[in-house]
Amino acid sequence: MTTHEHDLIVVGAGFAGLYTVIHAARAGLDVLGLEAGDDVGGTWYWNRYPGARCDVESIDYSYSFDDDLQREWRWSERYATQPEILDYLSHVADRFDARPHYRFGERVVSAAWDEPAQLWRVRTDSGLTACARWLIMASGGLSAPQLPDIPGRDSFAGEVLQTSAWPDRAVDLAGRRVAIIGTGSSGVQAIPLLAEAAAELVVYQRSANYSVPAFNRPIDDEEWAHAQDDLAHRRELSWNGPAGSPWTSHPVPYAEADEAEREAVFEESWTRGGVLFAKAFAQLTVDPVINDAARVFFERKLAEKVDDAGIRALLTPRDHAVGTKRICTDSGYYETYNRDHVSLVDLRSEPIAEVAPAGIRTTARMRAHDVIVYATGFDAMTGALTAIDIRGRDGRSLREDWSGFPSTYLGVALPGFPNLLVLNGPGTPSVLSNMALSSEQQGAFALRLVAYCRGTGFTSVEARADAAAEWTAHGLELADRTLFGAAPSWYTGANIDGKARGFLPYIGGFKTYIDHCEAVADADYAGFVMGRR
Repeated sequence: MTTHEHDLIVVGAGFAGLYTVIHAARAGLDVLGLEAGDDVGGTWYWNRYPGARCDVESIDYSYSFDDDLQREWRWSERYATQPEILDYLSHVADRFDARPHYRFGERVVSAAWDEPAQLWRVRTDSGLTACARWLIMASGGLSAPQLPDIPGRDSFAGEVLQTSAWPDRAVDLAGRRVAIIGTGSSGVQAIPLLAEAAAELVVYQRSANYSVPAFNRPIDDEEWAHAQDDLAHRRELSWNGPAGSPWTSHPVPYAEADEAEREAVFEESWTRGGVLFAKAFAQLTVDPVINDAARVFFERKLAEKVDDAGIRALLTPRDHAVGTKRICTDSGYYETYNRDHVSLVDLRSEPIAEVAPAGIRTTARMRAHDVIVYATGFDAMTGALTAIDIRGRDGRSLREDWSGFPSTYLGVALPGFPNLLVLNGPGTPSVLSNMALSSEQQGAFALRLVAYCRGTGFTSVEARADAAAEWTAHGLELADRTLFGAAPSWYTGANIDGKARGFLPYIGGFKTYIDHCEAVADADYAGFVMGRR
Protein backbone atom coordinates (compact mmCIF):
# COMPACT_ATOMS: atom_id res chain seq x y z
CA MET A 1 0.00 0.00 0.00
CA THR A 2 1.45 3.38 -1.01
CA THR A 3 0.58 6.46 0.99
CA HIS A 4 0.11 9.88 -0.59
CA GLU A 5 3.06 12.18 -1.15
CA HIS A 6 4.30 13.99 1.95
CA ASP A 7 6.39 17.10 2.20
CA LEU A 8 8.68 15.47 4.70
CA ILE A 9 9.43 12.06 6.23
CA VAL A 10 11.20 11.97 9.59
CA VAL A 11 12.71 8.67 10.75
CA GLY A 12 12.92 8.37 14.53
CA ALA A 13 10.95 9.51 17.57
CA GLY A 14 13.68 10.39 20.04
CA PHE A 15 14.67 13.93 21.00
CA ALA A 16 15.69 14.93 17.46
CA GLY A 17 12.85 13.23 15.59
CA LEU A 18 10.16 14.43 17.96
CA TYR A 19 11.41 18.02 17.82
CA THR A 20 11.50 17.94 14.02
CA VAL A 21 8.03 16.45 13.61
CA ILE A 22 6.53 18.99 16.02
CA HIS A 23 8.13 21.95 14.28
CA ALA A 24 7.51 20.68 10.75
CA ALA A 25 3.81 20.41 11.60
CA ARG A 26 3.89 23.88 13.16
CA ALA A 27 5.33 25.19 9.88
CA GLY A 28 2.39 23.74 7.97
CA LEU A 29 4.31 20.87 6.37
CA ASP A 30 2.69 17.51 5.70
CA VAL A 31 5.04 15.42 7.82
CA LEU A 32 5.12 11.66 8.35
CA GLY A 33 7.14 10.20 11.21
CA LEU A 34 8.31 6.59 11.05
CA GLU A 35 9.49 4.83 14.20
CA ALA A 36 10.54 1.22 14.79
CA GLY A 37 9.36 1.29 18.40
CA ASP A 38 5.75 1.25 19.50
CA ASP A 39 5.91 4.78 20.91
CA VAL A 40 8.10 7.85 21.21
CA GLY A 41 11.33 7.85 23.17
CA GLY A 42 14.17 6.76 20.91
CA THR A 43 17.11 5.67 23.06
CA TRP A 44 14.93 5.95 26.14
CA TYR A 45 12.29 3.66 24.67
CA TRP A 46 14.72 0.79 24.06
CA ASN A 47 17.22 1.09 26.92
CA ARG A 48 15.10 0.01 29.89
CA TYR A 49 17.81 -1.92 31.71
CA PRO A 50 18.15 -1.62 35.50
CA GLY A 51 19.96 1.57 36.43
CA ALA A 52 19.52 3.31 33.07
CA ARG A 53 20.00 7.00 33.78
CA CYS A 54 21.10 10.08 31.87
CA ASP A 55 24.58 11.51 32.55
CA VAL A 56 23.47 15.09 31.80
CA GLU A 57 21.61 16.90 34.56
CA SER A 58 17.85 16.70 34.13
CA ILE A 59 17.30 20.45 34.10
CA ASP A 60 19.61 20.70 31.10
CA TYR A 61 18.53 17.47 29.39
CA SER A 62 15.23 18.85 28.18
CA TYR A 63 13.85 21.00 25.39
CA SER A 64 14.25 24.77 25.58
CA PHE A 65 11.95 25.78 22.72
CA ASP A 66 8.81 26.35 24.83
CA ASP A 67 8.98 28.26 28.08
CA ASP A 68 5.71 26.82 29.43
CA LEU A 69 7.00 23.31 28.80
CA GLN A 70 10.19 24.10 30.70
CA ARG A 71 8.20 25.43 33.65
CA GLU A 72 5.50 22.78 33.87
CA TRP A 73 7.66 19.65 33.82
CA ARG A 74 9.08 18.95 37.28
CA TRP A 75 12.15 16.71 37.31
CA SER A 76 12.44 14.65 40.47
CA GLU A 77 16.19 13.91 40.51
CA ARG A 78 19.43 15.55 39.51
CA TYR A 79 20.06 12.79 36.96
CA ALA A 80 16.80 11.42 35.61
CA THR A 81 16.16 7.71 35.21
CA GLN A 82 15.00 6.10 31.97
CA PRO A 83 11.33 5.86 33.04
CA GLU A 84 11.21 9.55 33.92
CA ILE A 85 12.84 10.64 30.66
CA LEU A 86 10.45 8.42 28.72
CA ASP A 87 7.53 9.98 30.61
CA TYR A 88 8.87 13.41 29.72
CA LEU A 89 9.06 12.63 26.00
CA SER A 90 5.58 11.12 26.13
CA HIS A 91 4.35 14.32 27.77
CA VAL A 92 5.96 16.40 25.01
CA ALA A 93 4.35 14.22 22.34
CA ASP A 94 0.94 14.66 23.96
CA ARG A 95 1.33 18.36 24.63
CA PHE A 96 2.21 19.16 21.01
CA ASP A 97 -0.02 16.48 19.44
CA ALA A 98 2.88 14.72 17.72
CA ARG A 99 1.65 11.12 17.73
CA PRO A 100 -0.94 11.51 14.93
CA HIS A 101 1.94 12.32 12.57
CA TYR A 102 3.71 9.03 13.37
CA ARG A 103 3.43 5.46 12.19
CA PHE A 104 4.86 3.34 15.01
CA GLY A 105 6.20 -0.20 14.70
CA GLU A 106 7.63 0.68 11.28
CA ARG A 107 11.34 -0.01 10.84
CA VAL A 108 12.71 1.62 7.69
CA VAL A 109 14.59 -0.88 5.51
CA SER A 110 15.19 1.14 2.35
CA ALA A 111 15.03 4.63 0.94
CA ALA A 112 15.71 5.56 -2.69
CA TRP A 113 15.93 8.96 -4.38
CA ASP A 114 13.71 9.30 -7.45
CA GLU A 115 15.50 11.90 -9.57
CA PRO A 116 12.73 12.58 -12.16
CA ALA A 117 10.12 13.01 -9.43
CA GLN A 118 12.53 14.73 -7.00
CA LEU A 119 11.23 12.50 -4.21
CA TRP A 120 12.44 9.97 -1.66
CA ARG A 121 10.67 6.61 -1.74
CA VAL A 122 10.83 4.90 1.63
CA ARG A 123 9.89 1.32 2.55
CA THR A 124 9.49 -0.26 5.99
CA ASP A 125 9.69 -3.86 7.19
CA SER A 126 5.89 -4.12 7.24
CA GLY A 127 5.69 -3.34 3.52
CA LEU A 128 4.56 0.24 4.02
CA THR A 129 5.86 2.58 1.33
CA ALA A 130 5.81 6.34 1.52
CA CYS A 131 7.27 9.17 -0.50
CA ALA A 132 8.27 12.73 0.29
CA ARG A 133 10.33 15.58 -1.10
CA TRP A 134 12.51 15.57 2.02
CA LEU A 135 13.89 12.74 4.16
CA ILE A 136 15.28 13.57 7.58
CA MET A 137 17.09 10.79 9.42
CA ALA A 138 16.77 11.24 13.17
CA SER A 139 17.55 7.59 13.78
CA GLY A 140 20.02 8.16 16.61
CA GLY A 141 23.73 7.85 17.19
CA LEU A 142 23.38 4.99 19.67
CA SER A 143 20.56 2.94 18.19
CA ALA A 144 22.25 0.07 16.32
CA PRO A 145 23.03 -2.50 19.06
CA GLN A 146 25.89 -4.92 18.62
CA LEU A 147 26.12 -8.49 19.86
CA PRO A 148 29.60 -10.02 19.92
CA ASP A 149 30.29 -12.81 17.47
CA ILE A 150 31.10 -15.50 20.05
CA PRO A 151 31.13 -19.17 19.09
CA GLY A 152 28.02 -20.90 20.40
CA ARG A 153 26.31 -17.63 21.31
CA ASP A 154 22.87 -18.93 20.32
CA SER A 155 23.29 -22.26 22.08
CA PHE A 156 22.78 -20.92 25.61
CA ALA A 157 19.83 -22.66 27.27
CA GLY A 158 19.17 -19.96 29.87
CA GLU A 159 17.70 -16.47 29.55
CA VAL A 160 19.46 -13.96 27.29
CA LEU A 161 19.03 -10.23 27.89
CA GLN A 162 20.45 -7.17 26.15
CA THR A 163 20.72 -3.77 27.81
CA SER A 164 19.87 -1.99 24.55
CA ALA A 165 16.69 -4.03 24.04
CA TRP A 166 15.60 -4.74 27.61
CA PRO A 167 12.14 -6.27 27.90
CA ASP A 168 9.25 -4.06 28.98
CA ARG A 169 8.48 -6.31 31.93
CA ALA A 170 9.87 -7.18 35.32
CA VAL A 171 12.89 -9.48 35.14
CA ASP A 172 13.24 -11.66 38.24
CA LEU A 173 16.89 -12.48 38.96
CA ALA A 174 16.41 -13.69 42.53
CA GLY A 175 18.40 -16.83 43.20
CA ARG A 176 19.88 -16.85 39.70
CA ARG A 177 23.48 -16.98 38.48
CA VAL A 178 23.93 -13.98 36.19
CA ALA A 179 26.70 -13.12 33.74
CA ILE A 180 27.11 -9.71 32.17
CA ILE A 181 29.42 -9.08 29.22
CA GLY A 182 30.52 -5.47 28.84
CA THR A 183 31.51 -2.66 31.19
CA GLY A 184 30.72 0.43 29.17
CA SER A 185 28.13 2.93 30.34
CA SER A 186 25.20 0.50 30.26
CA GLY A 187 27.12 -2.21 32.08
CA VAL A 188 28.44 0.19 34.70
CA GLN A 189 24.93 1.43 35.45
CA ALA A 190 23.33 -2.03 35.47
CA ILE A 191 25.93 -4.00 37.43
CA PRO A 192 25.16 -2.64 40.93
CA LEU A 193 21.45 -3.41 40.55
CA LEU A 194 22.04 -6.81 38.99
CA ALA A 195 24.31 -7.62 41.93
CA GLU A 196 21.58 -6.64 44.39
CA ALA A 197 19.10 -8.99 42.73
CA ALA A 198 21.19 -12.01 41.70
CA ALA A 199 22.53 -14.89 43.76
CA GLU A 200 25.79 -14.62 41.81
CA LEU A 201 27.10 -12.08 39.32
CA VAL A 202 30.09 -12.63 37.04
CA VAL A 203 31.27 -9.58 35.11
CA TYR A 204 33.18 -10.24 31.89
CA GLN A 205 35.29 -7.17 31.14
CA ARG A 206 37.33 -6.52 28.01
CA SER A 207 38.37 -2.93 28.77
CA ALA A 208 38.20 -1.01 32.03
CA ASN A 209 36.54 2.39 31.77
CA TYR A 210 36.76 5.50 33.88
CA SER A 211 33.63 5.97 35.95
CA VAL A 212 32.79 8.78 38.34
CA PRO A 213 29.94 8.69 40.87
CA ALA A 214 26.80 10.56 39.85
CA PHE A 215 26.29 12.06 43.29
CA ASN A 216 22.64 11.87 42.37
CA ARG A 217 19.99 13.29 44.67
CA PRO A 218 16.33 14.24 44.68
CA ILE A 219 15.64 17.84 43.66
CA ASP A 220 13.84 19.46 46.56
CA ASP A 221 11.43 22.37 46.19
CA GLU A 222 13.98 24.99 47.19
CA GLU A 223 16.52 23.79 44.62
CA TRP A 224 13.82 23.55 41.97
CA ALA A 225 12.61 27.10 42.65
CA HIS A 226 16.15 28.42 42.41
CA ALA A 227 16.70 26.51 39.16
CA GLN A 228 13.56 28.04 37.68
CA ASP A 229 14.64 31.54 38.70
CA ASP A 230 18.01 30.95 37.05
CA LEU A 231 16.72 29.01 34.03
CA ALA A 232 17.11 31.72 31.38
CA HIS A 233 20.71 32.35 32.41
CA ARG A 234 21.44 28.63 32.60
CA ARG A 235 20.08 28.11 29.09
CA GLU A 236 22.10 31.04 27.77
CA LEU A 237 25.27 29.51 29.20
CA SER A 238 24.36 26.14 27.69
CA TRP A 239 23.65 27.46 24.20
CA ASN A 240 26.91 29.40 24.26
CA GLY A 241 29.02 26.68 25.87
CA PRO A 242 31.31 24.00 24.47
CA ALA A 243 29.01 21.07 25.27
CA GLY A 244 25.46 22.40 25.57
CA SER A 245 25.52 22.58 29.36
CA PRO A 246 26.28 25.46 31.75
CA TRP A 247 29.44 23.85 33.13
CA THR A 248 32.87 25.10 32.11
CA SER A 249 36.42 24.35 33.14
CA HIS A 250 38.26 26.06 35.98
CA PRO A 251 39.21 29.58 34.84
CA VAL A 252 42.82 29.31 36.02
CA PRO A 253 45.02 27.23 33.66
CA TYR A 254 46.49 24.09 35.18
CA ALA A 255 50.05 25.37 34.72
CA GLU A 256 49.27 28.49 36.74
CA ALA A 257 47.62 26.69 39.67
CA ASP A 258 49.60 25.44 42.65
CA GLU A 259 49.23 21.91 43.99
CA ALA A 260 46.59 22.84 46.56
CA GLU A 261 44.44 24.58 43.93
CA ARG A 262 44.82 21.67 41.52
CA GLU A 263 43.70 19.22 44.17
CA ALA A 264 40.70 21.40 45.07
CA VAL A 265 39.67 21.71 41.43
CA PHE A 266 39.86 17.96 40.83
CA GLU A 267 37.89 17.33 44.02
CA GLU A 268 35.19 19.83 43.08
CA SER A 269 34.93 18.38 39.57
CA TRP A 270 34.73 14.88 41.01
CA THR A 271 31.77 15.84 43.19
CA ARG A 272 30.03 17.46 40.22
CA GLY A 273 29.78 13.88 39.05
CA GLY A 274 30.21 11.79 35.93
CA VAL A 275 31.40 13.30 32.65
CA LEU A 276 31.95 16.69 34.27
CA PHE A 277 35.19 15.38 35.80
CA ALA A 278 36.79 15.66 32.35
CA LYS A 279 36.07 19.40 32.40
CA ALA A 280 38.11 20.07 35.56
CA PHE A 281 40.78 22.02 33.69
CA ALA A 282 40.82 23.34 30.16
CA GLN A 283 42.93 21.16 27.87
CA LEU A 284 42.51 18.09 30.09
CA THR A 285 41.84 15.91 27.03
CA VAL A 286 44.57 17.66 25.04
CA ASP A 287 47.57 18.01 27.35
CA PRO A 288 49.07 14.69 28.57
CA VAL A 289 50.44 16.36 31.71
CA ILE A 290 47.01 17.56 32.86
CA ASN A 291 45.43 14.28 31.88
CA ASP A 292 47.98 12.29 33.85
CA ALA A 293 47.25 14.38 36.93
CA ALA A 294 43.56 13.55 36.51
CA ARG A 295 44.47 9.87 36.17
CA VAL A 296 46.45 9.92 39.42
CA PHE A 297 43.54 11.59 41.21
CA PHE A 298 41.12 9.00 39.83
CA GLU A 299 43.31 6.10 40.91
CA ARG A 300 43.43 7.47 44.46
CA LYS A 301 39.63 7.59 44.49
CA LEU A 302 39.43 4.06 43.12
CA ALA A 303 41.71 2.81 45.90
CA GLU A 304 39.20 4.15 48.42
CA LYS A 305 36.38 2.18 46.83
CA VAL A 306 37.75 -1.27 45.96
CA ASP A 307 39.27 -3.41 48.71
CA ASP A 308 41.07 -6.07 46.70
CA ALA A 309 44.28 -4.82 45.05
CA GLY A 310 44.06 -7.39 42.24
CA ILE A 311 40.49 -6.42 41.34
CA ARG A 312 41.43 -2.77 41.61
CA ALA A 313 44.23 -3.29 39.10
CA LEU A 314 41.81 -4.89 36.64
CA LEU A 315 39.37 -1.99 37.07
CA THR A 316 42.07 0.60 36.34
CA PRO A 317 41.94 1.79 32.70
CA ARG A 318 45.19 1.19 30.82
CA ASP A 319 44.30 1.73 27.15
CA HIS A 320 43.05 5.33 27.05
CA ALA A 321 43.46 8.73 28.62
CA VAL A 322 40.89 10.18 31.02
CA GLY A 323 37.81 11.42 29.15
CA THR A 324 38.80 10.07 25.72
CA LYS A 325 36.21 7.36 26.10
CA ARG A 326 33.01 8.81 27.53
CA ILE A 327 33.39 8.79 31.30
CA CYS A 328 30.72 6.59 32.84
CA THR A 329 28.40 7.92 35.53
CA ASP A 330 27.69 5.39 38.26
CA SER A 331 25.94 4.77 41.54
CA GLY A 332 28.03 2.34 43.57
CA TYR A 333 29.70 0.60 40.64
CA TYR A 334 33.17 0.03 42.06
CA GLU A 335 31.90 -0.83 45.53
CA THR A 336 29.92 -3.69 43.98
CA TYR A 337 33.17 -5.63 43.54
CA ASN A 338 33.59 -5.78 47.33
CA ARG A 339 30.59 -8.15 47.49
CA ASP A 340 31.41 -11.82 47.98
CA HIS A 341 29.00 -13.00 45.29
CA VAL A 342 30.41 -10.69 42.57
CA SER A 343 33.46 -11.68 40.52
CA LEU A 344 35.35 -10.08 37.64
CA VAL A 345 36.79 -11.90 34.63
CA ASP A 346 39.48 -10.08 32.65
CA LEU A 347 38.90 -10.97 29.00
CA ARG A 348 42.34 -9.67 28.05
CA SER A 349 44.03 -12.49 29.95
CA GLU A 350 41.14 -14.97 29.90
CA PRO A 351 39.17 -14.62 26.64
CA ILE A 352 35.79 -16.22 26.07
CA ALA A 353 36.23 -19.39 24.04
CA GLU A 354 32.55 -20.16 23.59
CA VAL A 355 29.07 -19.83 24.98
CA ALA A 356 27.75 -23.26 25.92
CA PRO A 357 24.19 -24.35 26.80
CA ALA A 358 25.05 -24.19 30.50
CA GLY A 359 27.12 -21.01 30.55
CA ILE A 360 30.36 -19.42 29.34
CA ARG A 361 33.65 -21.17 28.75
CA THR A 362 36.80 -19.07 28.79
CA THR A 363 40.29 -20.23 27.92
CA ALA A 364 40.76 -20.95 31.63
CA ARG A 365 37.51 -22.54 32.83
CA MET A 366 33.78 -23.12 32.45
CA ARG A 367 31.31 -21.04 34.48
CA ALA A 368 27.66 -21.97 34.80
CA HIS A 369 25.04 -19.23 34.38
CA ASP A 370 21.27 -19.01 34.36
CA VAL A 371 21.17 -15.60 32.66
CA ILE A 372 23.53 -13.84 30.26
CA VAL A 373 23.24 -10.07 29.86
CA TYR A 374 24.92 -8.46 26.85
CA ALA A 375 25.98 -4.85 27.48
CA THR A 376 28.12 -4.74 24.37
CA GLY A 377 27.34 -1.34 22.93
CA PHE A 378 26.44 0.05 19.53
CA ASP A 379 27.66 0.60 16.01
CA ALA A 380 27.72 4.27 16.95
CA MET A 381 27.00 7.32 14.80
CA THR A 382 26.76 5.45 11.49
CA GLY A 383 25.23 2.03 12.21
CA ALA A 384 21.59 3.08 12.22
CA LEU A 385 22.04 4.57 8.74
CA THR A 386 24.14 1.83 7.16
CA ALA A 387 21.60 -0.72 8.39
CA ILE A 388 19.17 0.83 5.87
CA ASP A 389 19.61 0.43 2.13
CA ILE A 390 19.79 4.14 1.27
CA ARG A 391 20.27 4.94 -2.41
CA GLY A 392 20.98 8.44 -3.67
CA ARG A 393 21.38 9.83 -7.16
CA ASP A 394 22.06 7.15 -9.82
CA GLY A 395 21.65 4.40 -7.22
CA ARG A 396 24.59 5.56 -5.13
CA SER A 397 24.76 3.47 -1.95
CA LEU A 398 25.25 5.17 1.40
CA ARG A 399 26.39 1.86 2.87
CA GLU A 400 29.14 1.59 0.24
CA ASP A 401 30.10 5.25 0.56
CA TRP A 402 30.50 4.83 4.30
CA SER A 403 32.42 1.57 4.13
CA GLY A 404 35.28 4.02 4.26
CA PHE A 405 35.12 7.04 6.56
CA PRO A 406 31.84 9.01 6.22
CA SER A 407 32.10 12.32 4.39
CA THR A 408 29.46 14.88 5.40
CA TYR A 409 28.94 18.61 5.23
CA LEU A 410 28.30 19.98 8.71
CA GLY A 411 27.34 16.39 9.56
CA VAL A 412 23.91 17.11 8.07
CA ALA A 413 24.17 16.74 4.30
CA LEU A 414 25.85 14.20 2.02
CA PRO A 415 27.12 14.63 -1.55
CA GLY A 416 25.11 12.52 -3.97
CA PHE A 417 22.08 12.25 -1.67
CA PRO A 418 19.73 15.15 -2.47
CA ASN A 419 17.21 16.24 0.16
CA LEU A 420 18.55 13.73 2.69
CA LEU A 421 19.36 15.42 5.98
CA VAL A 422 20.96 13.57 8.89
CA LEU A 423 20.52 14.78 12.47
CA ASN A 424 23.26 14.23 15.06
CA GLY A 425 25.30 12.27 12.56
CA PRO A 426 29.06 12.01 12.03
CA GLY A 427 30.50 15.49 11.81
CA THR A 428 28.16 17.02 14.41
CA PRO A 429 28.77 17.57 18.15
CA SER A 430 26.02 15.03 18.93
CA VAL A 431 27.31 12.63 21.62
CA LEU A 432 29.92 15.14 22.83
CA SER A 433 27.14 17.57 23.75
CA ASN A 434 23.84 17.76 25.58
CA MET A 435 21.74 15.82 23.08
CA ALA A 436 18.53 17.63 23.99
CA LEU A 437 19.83 21.00 22.85
CA SER A 438 21.89 19.47 20.06
CA SER A 439 18.72 17.85 18.72
CA GLU A 440 16.91 21.19 18.78
CA GLN A 441 19.74 22.85 16.88
CA GLN A 442 19.92 20.06 14.33
CA GLY A 443 16.17 19.90 13.74
CA ALA A 444 15.89 23.68 13.47
CA PHE A 445 18.79 23.87 10.99
CA ALA A 446 17.29 21.14 8.81
CA LEU A 447 13.85 22.75 8.75
CA ARG A 448 15.36 26.16 8.04
CA LEU A 449 17.09 24.67 4.98
CA VAL A 450 13.82 23.08 3.86
CA ALA A 451 12.03 26.43 4.23
CA TYR A 452 14.77 28.21 2.27
CA CYS A 453 14.45 25.79 -0.64
CA ARG A 454 10.68 25.93 -0.66
CA GLY A 455 10.76 29.71 -0.54
CA THR A 456 13.22 30.03 -3.40
CA GLY A 457 11.72 27.33 -5.59
CA PHE A 458 14.56 24.81 -5.32
CA THR A 459 13.39 21.21 -5.41
CA SER A 460 16.68 19.60 -4.40
CA VAL A 461 19.74 20.38 -2.32
CA GLU A 462 22.80 18.37 -1.41
CA ALA A 463 26.29 18.90 -0.08
CA ARG A 464 28.94 19.89 -2.56
CA ALA A 465 31.57 17.14 -2.61
CA ASP A 466 34.50 19.45 -1.92
CA ALA A 467 32.63 21.16 0.95
CA ALA A 468 31.93 17.77 2.54
CA ALA A 469 35.55 16.68 2.10
CA GLU A 470 36.78 19.93 3.66
CA TRP A 471 34.40 19.69 6.64
CA THR A 472 35.30 16.06 7.26
CA ALA A 473 39.04 16.79 7.09
CA HIS A 474 38.54 19.75 9.44
CA GLY A 475 36.85 17.52 12.02
CA LEU A 476 39.56 14.88 11.85
CA GLU A 477 42.28 17.51 12.11
CA LEU A 478 40.68 18.97 15.25
CA ALA A 479 40.49 15.52 16.83
CA ASP A 480 44.14 14.87 16.01
CA ARG A 481 45.09 17.83 18.18
CA THR A 482 43.63 16.04 21.19
CA LEU A 483 44.13 12.73 22.99
CA PHE A 484 40.83 11.36 21.66
CA GLY A 485 42.11 9.97 18.38
CA ALA A 486 44.43 7.45 20.07
CA ALA A 487 41.71 5.94 22.25
CA PRO A 488 40.12 2.66 21.04
CA SER A 489 36.56 3.89 21.51
CA TRP A 490 33.20 3.86 19.77
CA TYR A 491 33.90 7.51 18.97
CA THR A 492 36.40 6.17 16.43
CA GLY A 493 34.59 2.97 15.45
CA ALA A 494 37.17 0.82 17.24
CA ASN A 495 34.48 -1.34 18.88
CA ILE A 496 33.27 -2.68 15.52
CA ASP A 497 35.40 -5.16 13.62
CA GLY A 498 36.16 -3.92 10.12
CA LYS A 499 34.78 -0.42 10.64
CA ALA A 500 36.89 2.39 9.20
CA ARG A 501 38.74 4.24 11.95
CA GLY A 502 38.43 7.95 12.50
CA PHE A 503 36.94 10.33 15.06
CA LEU A 504 33.25 10.56 14.20
CA PRO A 505 31.76 13.46 16.22
CA TYR A 506 32.70 17.11 15.74
CA ILE A 507 35.04 17.98 18.61
CA GLY A 508 35.32 21.72 18.01
CA GLY A 509 32.59 22.60 20.51
CA PHE A 510 28.82 23.07 20.49
CA LYS A 511 28.78 26.86 20.14
CA THR A 512 31.56 26.82 17.56
CA TYR A 513 29.59 24.32 15.52
CA ILE A 514 26.43 26.45 15.76
CA ASP A 515 28.43 29.44 14.51
CA HIS A 516 29.60 27.40 11.50
CA CYS A 517 26.00 26.46 10.69
CA GLU A 518 24.78 30.04 11.05
CA ALA A 519 27.55 31.35 8.79
CA VAL A 520 26.60 28.82 6.11
CA ALA A 521 22.90 29.71 6.34
CA ASP A 522 23.63 33.45 6.28
CA ALA A 523 25.68 32.94 3.11
CA ASP A 524 22.65 31.42 1.33
CA TYR A 525 23.85 27.93 2.19
CA ALA A 526 27.33 28.12 0.79
CA GLY A 527 28.68 24.62 0.27
CA PHE A 528 25.31 23.27 -0.84
CA VAL A 529 24.24 22.58 -4.41
CA MET A 530 20.66 23.63 -5.20
CA GLY A 531 18.59 22.36 -8.10
CA ARG A 532 15.17 22.78 -9.72
CA ARG A 533 13.12 20.15 -11.49
